[in-house]
Amino acid sequence: MARALVFVAAATWTASAFVTPANRLSAAPARVAHAPVAAPQMLLGLGRRTAKPLVATNAEAAASEKKSPLAFMSGVDVPLLLYFFFWYLGNYYYNISNKFALKAAGGALGYPMTISTLQLGVGSLYAMFLWMAPDARPFPKVTPKDLVKLVPVAFCSAGAHAGSVFALSAGAVSFGQIVKAAEPAFAAVVGTLLYGKTISLAKWLCLIPVIGGVCLASLKELDFAMSALVAASAANVFAAFKGNENAKVMAAPGLKDRIGSVGNQFAITTIMSFLISLPLIAIRGESLAGFAQLWKTNPVVRFNVLASGLYFYGYNELATMTIKKTSAVTQSVANTAKRVIVIVGVAIVMGESLNPLKLAGCAIGIGGVFLYSIIDSLVKKK
Repeated sequence: MARALVFVAAATWTASAFVTPANRLSAAPARVAHAPVAAPQMLLGLGRRTAKPLVATNAEAAASEKKSPLAFMSGVDVPLLLYFFFWYLGNYYYNISNKFALKAAGGALGYPMTISTLQLGVGSLYAMFLWMAPDARPFPKVTPKDLVKLVPVAFCSAGAHAGSVFALSAGAVSFGQIVKAAEPAFAAVVGTLLYGKTISLAKWLCLIPVIGGVCLASLKELDFAMSALVAASAANVFAAFKGNENAKVMAAPGLKDRIGSVGNQFAITTIMSFLISLPLIAIRGESLAGFAQLWKTNPVVRFNVLASGLYFYGYNELATMTIKKTSAVTQSVANTAKRVIVIVGVAIVMGESLNPLKLAGCAIGIGGVFLYSIIDSLVKKK
């Protein structure tokens, strides 16, 4: 009989566990109305104890919710975390696939401008696909005048991309990324001299470790090439102009509404940059017939050009969407972390040199960039 009572009590408790806290609370009055049932004996006859009520209190219900395995995710912006993850992943794989394509095509003496242009072409095709696919992305309602206004932004975007690709074809990816990390220095000079922007003294001082870090990383660089340094610096100049021109153009009344979204803005810029980049192939004297033959016979070139084009478009659009959802300090931390991950990760995969002097220069330069991004906020707090 004792075993039967224990079994019934256990079955009753198990059934109550599958009832939600709200249902248990609503059922409470009905249970109170019944005559009290004697508590079953404890196993092994070790005496009696008062049975706990089967009705969960509000405090117990809240405690059970807190113990849920997914409770820690309640305040986390999951879409933003995914933006960050795929932004970093796309940038990482872009640098690897881009370097593989450039090496297989002959490096700086091969077809860097052709590969740069084709990457923009792949992104352009993907952008047009999104416009044509049902319910994917609405077509922008821009006018011809709007497109003319966007030409300077597209031109600078094409120059920045071409410079970056050539720099990575001429030297190590890690070295090119270290030089590109000095972009704030170029942005400060261009913004002050040509766009009337004011840079605080604290920011100017932060540029000293940025430039010093790049110089230090260049001293013992085994894959150093002056052409890589010049091309990466040119890319920084174009990027500085692009940022200022973009801010000026997007301030035009009604333009944002006609473009429709950040994705549409990047798509339009990519398509226009592709068209602007086409003459660069002829200017540099790269043979389209020679590259076509290489495309047919070399699957490494074919795969990595297509992959790098998709990675480039995807991670840049994700970066734009991520930056739109975060604060300035978060953007600074994110960009700094991205540089470190790409420099170290790609250097390991590609077998590039990471001597102590280069690592020290990298740390000083990227640390200076991070400090440059947040120094005004730190000074204001004081």
